[in-house]
Amino acid sequence: MTLAVRPGIMEIAAYVPGEHELPGSGPIHKMSSNESALGASADAMAAYAKGATELHRYPDGASHALRAALAREVGGREDEIICGTGSDDILVLIARAYAGPGDEVLYSRHGFLIYPIAAQSVGAVPVTAPEKDLTTDVDALLATVTPRTKICFVANPNNPTGSYIPASEMRRLREGLPGNVLLVVDAAYAEYVDRPDYTDGSELVKEYDNVIVSRTFSKIHGLAALRLGWAYGQASIVGVLHRIRGVFNVAAPAQIAGIAALADHAHVKRSKAHNDYWLPWFVDQLKAIGLHPYPSVTNFVLVRFPSDPKLNADAAEKFLKSRRVLVRKMGAYGLPDCLRITIAEEAAVRACAAALGEFVQGAATQ
Repeated sequence: MTLAVRPGIMEIAAYVPGEHELPGSGPIHKMSSNESALGASADAMAAYAKGATELHRYPDGASHALRAALAREVGGREDEIICGTGSDDILVLIARAYAGPGDEVLYSRHGFLIYPIAAQSVGAVPVTAPEKDLTTDVDALLATVTPRTKICFVANPNNPTGSYIPASEMRRLREGLPGNVLLVVDAAYAEYVDRPDYTDGSELVKEYDNVIVSRTFSKIHGLAALRLGWAYGQASIVGVLHRIRGVFNVAAPAQIAGIAALADHAHVKRSKAHNDYWLPWFVDQLKAIGLHPYPSVTNFVLVRFPSDPKLNADAAEKFLKSRRVLVRKMGAYGLPDCLRITIAEEAAVRACAAALGEFVQGAATQ
């Protein structure tokens, strides 16, 4: 007898993470998953190691100490914070709590792939709005709202485009959305942005009861392996999510490592300084060989390749693999002519730039 799967589940395109292995021997330059170039802080690693002595104990099921530290970070209260197994866990919780069959979940055309997966997993319909120059278009989002819209996901900055919208546009979006639509600001890359007009959305949480901001320890804090994310919203929203989150959903070593990482401001500063130097350096190298990198305020860059089969994104990705450099193909995001490349450690950035120069030069001589 064949088990019956709930309608709609088999239509979900499963999320495929960036590659991390290659056949053969030798070091691999992994630039496919937007991981921290400098890794985790020494303090966070020490805290994690210390936690190994208590592996037989259940963790604090409510992550009280971590939530208290995060509340201090945003100037909120502990009951306005929820922690999860990565920020994607929290995004799925939000869909489970606030959308269902027949509802619509709105997001920008090239937004994070978890958004449609979260929507479809609860029977809701994912709906996209067009972008303008690979940037979230507030007018397009508002024009796409219907009476069935229940959630609007906005990544700011956006993955995989690297673009952002200013605080004024985020506020205009909230004010233009119906009051019964939850605005979810996914600010996974917030720490990399220092533009004066940028916001992660925290000030909107303080003003509105229908905004929640998700954040992560996977990026600048370098704790991707621990799967640690969190969100900040009014207690009325966060309380709903706590009702459906997994019991003991955050491992104890992850909690204590997160607290230590949050306190290590020097490590965050070093990680941002690394990105501030190598992102523009890499972009300049790409422009010099005739490629088209899009503007980015994150720790990655989206690069458009020509349509010529000798120079297109598929050919470039294959060539980079031959040089043991892994990047991310973007066909699943509707950007088949692009590759997304993380600003990894210096050796990786230099190796990728050199390999792309060799690739372009070789194609020109064929």
